[in-house]
Amino acid sequence: MNVGDRLSIPFASGTKEGTVVKVCQKSVWLKVDFPRHPGKLVRRKLSQLNSEKTSGAKKKRFWSKKS
Repeated sequence: MNVGDRLSIPFASGTKEGTVVKVCQKSVWLKVDFPRHPGKLVRRKLSQLNSEKTSGAKKKRFWSKKS
């Protein structure tokens, strides 16, 4: 993943396509065109983008389930 690459990200009930502006250790800054906000900057974690590519993976709970 480099600056200038185009990615599709999950957003609300669908997906949006954006251009990578900045890549950090754990996050990515994307420039996304929304209907009323063209060129809006959105930050997403790399873990969210990687989990999207691997379908069928379960999310871990951050709390323990008590029996």
